[in-house]
Amino acid sequence: MDLTKEFPRSVHAPFAGVVMLARTTDKAKAKAAETLGEYDYNCPMDQAVFGFLGIDADEYLAKVKSASSETEVEEYARGFVAKKSQAEIDGFNSAFASRSPEPGSDGEAYFLELRGKVAPDRTDVTAWADLLDLDEKRTVPHRVLA
Repeated sequence: MDLTKEFPRSVHAPFAGVVMLARTTDKAKAKAAETLGEYDYNCPMDQAVFGFLGIDADEYLAKVKSASSETEVEEYARGFVAKKSQAEIDGFNSAFASRSPEPGSDGEAYFLELRGKVAPDRTDVTAWADLLDLDEKRTVPHRVLA
């Protein structure tokens, strides 16, 4: 995978039933190929999914490098996913996909700056996953703000 020429999969795209893991896998493939571009493997979002599943980032990268197919990587990941209940997976997926920056934080300032550049009219976008999708030219449904 060459992330200097294409985007990784969306945060929303599940891999082994878990959001973010497909994107993390794409970044691992690109890191292995030395085509990561502006992306970071084992960034805080990757670390969150690794932490939830109990996966070591270096071991995951090694598995991606040695795997003969994506199916093999997914089977490896499923070994960790199987240790979680469906309720835990559903809760993680929902919380992760709707994760927003902490109000008043540097993260929020960065989020608002990026949203202002990417889609200043999309004040309904308050979650990192949706902002990344907008930045990578994916369609993001309009949300009703509470």
